[in-house]
Amino acid sequence: MAQIQQDRDKINLNAKRFNMWIFVFVSFMLFAAFSSGFIVYAGGKGHGLNVILPKSFLYSTLVLVTSSITLFAASRAAKQLNLGMQQLMLWLTIGLGIVFFALQVYGWYILSYKMQVYLTDPNASRSFVYVITMAHLLHIIGGLIWLGSALRGSIKSIPQVKNLYRMEMASIFWHFLDIIWIYLYVFLLLNQI
Repeated sequence: MAQIQQDRDKINLNAKRFNMWIFVFVSFMLFAAFSSGFIVYAGGKGHGLNVILPKSFLYSTLVLVTSSITLFAASRAAKQLNLGMQQLMLWLTIGLGIVFFALQVYGWYILSYKMQVYLTDPNASRSFVYVITMAHLLHIIGGLIWLGSALRGSIKSIPQVKNLYRMEMASIFWHFLDIIWIYLYVFLLLNQI
């Protein structure tokens, strides 16, 4: 009877993994569409960003890369059944995710109040900076929820198969957010002038 339940759990988890990959693909297509929209608008109108990106975007990139390292350490600790280290690394990852979020919002502050670049700027190319970073931050909120779920599971000592599943889902999504942010940051850097 226990084996039947384990088989059912495995099938259910595999379906959920597939759903996560579909969501990652759809999110990738969303950011590709934003990039394409920017290229079409900027190329057709001859409008670049004509603004230097705030340094906080660079710092937030470094913070996000660091958070992927701490999440990797949390995943490794989970596989080694070191729940204390898993929880510590998850707390660090969540903290770094919150710092990333704050640095992005601070970047908006610099853009709007110091550089006079607004979401409703007459040069719509500049609006793409806000749209792209806002869409990414919405995904960051989702990633923080996944990380919180993984942390809650390790604190509650759920069965190891479910603990590893939660870590895997959080890792897939968080590392995707890291990779997509690096792409977006480089894309914006290359188009800033």
